[in-house]
Amino acid sequence: SMLIRRWYEASLRLASTMPTHLRAHRKKRGQRTVGYGRIGQHRKHPAGRGNAGGQHHLRINMDKYHPGYFGKVGMRYFHKTKNQFFCPTVNLDKLWSLLPAEARENATAGNAPVLDCISKGVFKVLGKGMLPAIPIIVKAKFFTKLAEKRIKEVGGECVLVA
Repeated sequence: SMLIRRWYEASLRLASTMPTHLRAHRKKRGQRTVGYGRIGQHRKHPAGRGNAGGQHHLRINMDKYHPGYFGKVGMRYFHKTKNQFFCPTVNLDKLWSLLPAEARENATAGNAPVLDCISKGVFKVLGKGMLPAIPIIVKAKFFTKLAEKRIKEVGGECVLVA
C-alpha cells in the first residue's frame, strides 16, 4: 500500500496544474468542427504519411530544408566485405601506452623495447604527436611516411609485418 501511495503522489505531482474546466476541449464541446473549419475539416493524413510527397506536393519544403535528400552519389560496390578494409590505427603520441608499464620503465637508449602492434589489435601507425627520445622497435603492417621518419629520428626501427 506504501508503493501505491508513492505512485499516486508522484502522479499528482506530474499532473498539470491547469484545471480541466478551463481546457480547450471542454470549451469546444458542442461545436461541430471543433475549430478545424467547415470546408477542409480535420482529416487523418491530409498530406500523406511520413515523407510522402517529397518530390511532388511537398517539394518546396524538401528543397529548402533538406537539400540533397534525393539522388545518388558515387559508385556501387557489390558484395562489399568489410574485413579486407579492417585497419585499426594508432598515433605516435599513444604508441607508448600500448607497451606494458614494466617495459616502459626499463626502456633505455641501449635497451629498446619491441612493440608488436598487431598483437595489440593495431595494424597501422600514424605520425601524429611526438615520441620520447628513447628508441623503440615497432612492428606493424603499415606506417605512414611521417610516422616512419619520427620513429627513426629517436633512433627507433620500423619493422613491416605481413
